Amino acid sequence: MSERGRLGDFLYARRSQLRPADVGLRDYGDRRRVAGLRREELALLAGVSASYYTRLEQGQSVGASPEILDAVARALCLDETERRHLHDLADAGRRRTPARRPRAEQAGATTLHLLSTLESVPAVVIGRRTDVLAWNRLGHALFAAHLSPDSPERASERPNLARMLFLDPHTRALYADWTAKAKAVVENLRMVAGRHPDDTLLTSLIGELTVKSPEFATMWSGHRVHPCDFARYEMRHPLVGTLTVTQQSLNLPQAEGQHLVLAVTEPGSPSREAVTLLGQAMTADNPPRTDNPPRTDNPPRIDSPPLTDDLPRTNGERVDGARRADVQHP
Repeated sequence: MSERGRLGDFLYARRSQLRPADVGLRDYGDRRRVAGLRREELALLAGVSASYYTRLEQGQSVGASPEILDAVARALCLDETERRHLHDLADAGRRRTPARRPRAEQAGATTLHLLSTLESVPAVVIGRRTDVLAWNRLGHALFAAHLSPDSPERASERPNLARMLFLDPHTRALYADWTAKAKAVVENLRMVAGRHPDDTLLTSLIGELTVKSPEFATMWSGHRVHPCDFARYEMRHPLVGTLTVTQQSLNLPQAEGQHLVLAVTEPGSPSREAVTLLGQAMTADNPPRTDNPPRTDNPPRIDSPPLTDDLPRTNGERVDGARRADVQHP
């Protein structure tokens, strides 16, 4: 964050991404010293003075009314989610509450009971910082079979989906279009950060990813915000091969900031068969270990002693069985 503050950084970034043609202004082809719209042009579109908008963007005016913020949002061509994010940033600037270390999140008994009823759908409970608070057996097998299945039960060892996506090669290789998944996570994380600016654990996570992942730093600097609540992804699982899932994130009203993420497949599809195969493999005492990152070409043939015989592969082949081994910590 610069001296402009969160609100100023957001305004500056989004203004620099607009071109005169984007907002109906005529471009005379003159050389511009800065990318995007000039402050004077944005102020004109918002119906405020250039000096007032300049103070707002520089963090020198924290008392902007909701009407002015809405006018600026329209001038910046923000959608509804982005408009709410703009108001969140302005509210946080007015409050100026001291940063504090929040409590570690926990999945409640009601949430765990709900999770236990979902036996045929991969499901994960995540907190607002994308920490994995709980998962069912299929959720663990699909998203992180290379990790210990009980790792969410220990706060100090909990997997974090954002961290795994950018820093863990196993998780990165799961997604055929990794960039799309990464952008979705970053945009959602940016939105959450606007609502909880005083969350030191969240700030620490963002700082870690910014330092360790240039790709995260680039995506984060775009100041794009969008809820990560519904998307289709092609996944390449090391045990069952390629499958397409719709990841749906459901808000848990009994636990603020927590979501139940489901990986849904279409009935009768090869992807549904792949999830069924994964569930059959999980009937062993120990879930299958996937120590190597998934391959991006054809899934490997598994010739270890079978757990169940002649399981159908989703691509028409047959598998002699699923590998059985102990899982290890990353």
